[in-house]
Amino acid sequence: MVRWFAIVFFALVLLSALTPWLNKLGFGKLPGDLRFRLLGREWAIPLGSTVLLSLALSLLVRVLSR
Repeated sequence: MVRWFAIVFFALVLLSALTPWLNKLGFGKLPGDLRFRLLGREWAIPLGSTVLLSLALSLLVRVLSR
């Protein structure tokens, strides 16, 4: 369980570090990505981008594991 927590934590840190670069590529602006302003702060829920990145990483792992 601790190993999974560490993996998820590392993935979140990596994703937050890559967010500006991914925004330049158009991630976060795909259909299904939600952006709204609440309490004076802008919130983003990148559902579409998450699905696309998940599919891309799954295909990459599958190809590399052969």
